[in-house]
Amino acid sequence: MSKRKDPDNPEWTKAMMRRAKPAAELFPNFKFPKPRGRGLQKAPVKVQTTIRLDREIVQYFKKQGRGWQTRLNSELRNVVAKKSKAHG
Repeated sequence: MSKRKDPDNPEWTKAMMRRAKPAAELFPNFKFPKPRGRGLQKAPVKVQTTIRLDREIVQYFKKQGRGWQTRLNSELRNVVAKKSKAHG
């Protein structure tokens, strides 16, 4: 974040904060949109979890760029498929 001063957007003072009003009060007839969530997940549904991995593993996948978590998931899926074939 830049620390340069912007004359068109000055830093707010405590006095400015005290005078501030909610947008809904200033524009009573405006229909403000409700915040949206992420939306429904495409199939198959994934589960959010927390996992601890070796630093080298995370660095390896992150080094490949955006989508590293998807690639990691794909690799784990391949391991599970191979193990399932071997045991099934």
